[in-house]
Amino acid sequence: MKGLDSSTIVIDHLLRKYKADQKWNRIAIEQLSDEDIVWSPTPESNSIANLVAHISGALYQWFEVAYFGAPHIGDRSKEFERGLQMTKEQALELVKKSYDSVIQVLEIIKANPEKLLDQPYLNFPTFSSAGLDNQSTVLEMLLHQFRHLSSHTGQIIYIAKMRKGNLVWD
Repeated sequence: MKGLDSSTIVIDHLLRKYKADQKWNRIAIEQLSDEDIVWSPTPESNSIANLVAHISGALYQWFEVAYFGAPHIGDRSKEFERGLQMTKEQALELVKKSYDSVIQVLEIIKANPEKLLDQPYLNFPTFSSAGLDNQSTVLEMLLHQFRHLSSHTGQIIYIAKMRKGNLVWD
């Protein structure tokens, strides 16, 4: 570790963790059917389709909009809509695209670690969302989303196990 500064260590750790979450989601979803993707344990529970839509919406909002200037088109209520339809292939593509965006941000930041302290939402309309606001730094956004999305990865794996029993992880 000699010669590495703390920002490089943090970035490398986050890259490994986001890539691992992407992988675990992919492996679990690959073992499911289209029917499994839209199934929910109770009428009030989220399906894997809801969770994947929510992961996509969160990463789009926090990184595509803030970091890449994409238009804000999110519809959070649609992410949790009962009966949301999505195929297995759509779920896999959305997981890949969503995590690829945050991994791309981390790769950019790895080359410019000072950008961890950027505040990309300073010029946006005032907001406060789940502990983040206009003053939030990229590092705060990355850490918040890592904690947030890991819980949804756990939910996806749990639902997949409810549907299939044991999953194959190789």
